[in-house]
Amino acid sequence: MGADMRYSGLRVIAEGLRGNRGWKPVWREPDPKPEYDMLIIGGGGHGLSTAYYLAKNHGIRNIAVLEKGYLGGGNIGRNTTIVRANYFLPGNQEFYSHSLKLWEGLEAELNYNVMHSQRGLINLFHSDGQRDAFARRGNAMITQGDDAELLDRDGVRALLPYLDFDNTRFPIYGGLLHRRGGTARHDAVAWGYARGADRRGVDLIQNCEVTGIDISAGRVTGVQTTRGTIRAKKVGIVVAGRSSQVAAMAGLRLPIESHILQAFVTEGLKPVIDHVISFGMGHFYISQSDKGGLVFGGDLDFYASYAARGNLPMVEHVMEAGMTLMPMIGRAKVLRSWGGIMDMTPDGSPIIDRTPVEGLYIDCGWNYGGFKAVPASGWCMAHLMATDHPHEVARRFRLDRFATGHLLDEEGTGSQHNLH
Repeated sequence: MGADMRYSGLRVIAEGLRGNRGWKPVWREPDPKPEYDMLIIGGGGHGLSTAYYLAKNHGIRNIAVLEKGYLGGGNIGRNTTIVRANYFLPGNQEFYSHSLKLWEGLEAELNYNVMHSQRGLINLFHSDGQRDAFARRGNAMITQGDDAELLDRDGVRALLPYLDFDNTRFPIYGGLLHRRGGTARHDAVAWGYARGADRRGVDLIQNCEVTGIDISAGRVTGVQTTRGTIRAKKVGIVVAGRSSQVAAMAGLRLPIESHILQAFVTEGLKPVIDHVISFGMGHFYISQSDKGGLVFGGDLDFYASYAARGNLPMVEHVMEAGMTLMPMIGRAKVLRSWGGIMDMTPDGSPIIDRTPVEGLYIDCGWNYGGFKAVPASGWCMAHLMATDHPHEVARRFRLDRFATGHLLDEEGTGSQHNLH
């Protein structure tokens, strides 16, 4: 339906003059076919981008995305929308650098406004030790080819004058500025990839829950769903916090724990916060949306759960951190909060790999990094499924690293899921 429809400023004006009667649905609502070359389980950002790049980069057309609810109804719509490439370790560095480059061309690529705003991200530091750590990180980022600037106290004050610089417990010493970092509209990212995949012939099948994975002689042959059996040559599991449950249908036990991460948004306010700010002593991060709401979050709720909601002690913790960093936030009214089900690995880094079942692939373990990874995750998962070889920038995201000990522990906090 939407295959021939391109968006442009002139089109918007013309449709406005005609009462907006010429717009068509942006993707089809097909019934599932009996068989596909590729099946993607999960209609979130990562699943939709995987399907899009399978079609665009590898010319595969007989693809379906199976979503148990509605497209974009999971974590892609339940996050704080931050986009960045400020990672420290080789393995993560080149992946997120590749993802940021894809972000920078995404709107032109998809012919869709994902509202990518490179407003700059500032990680604050509050001690000499933190300053040294961020200086190392900044140098690593520059070596990778990304941008980083170490700001002293006055440099931060010039950009963020409303912070509490002289807080007795956590005085602000400076910050690491990543100018290419920023935000994007989370829902629009899902819609843009969905529209792009549909335009390339991908079947997007909503309200289709996978209830079983069919395996014969060690090879996947298809899936059982609430809309019948669907056969497939290859199947990708891209279901975020539900990864362990879906993988269990294939007899696999993943090194994943699912935890809840809460986020919050205030009432709409006039522009006041121009950047993304990360508090170095309270795991608090905040930005302001284009609608004016302050969007912020903090730590995990620290207990495993599949409930997309959070607990009140963590609400209190996040609010305390916000008040410590910027007391002015106490005047804003919280409009709503939500929880995302986070798929946490023991080392805090993701998995994009083949599974022991032939033709079955897994993309999971995104921890706090899922939203910013959407373009590169799809790019690399599509490459893996199409060629059976890992993409160069994702080669360290192996499933077996937890057995061999080759961990990719970005924060150096050890093998404990909830510490990442």
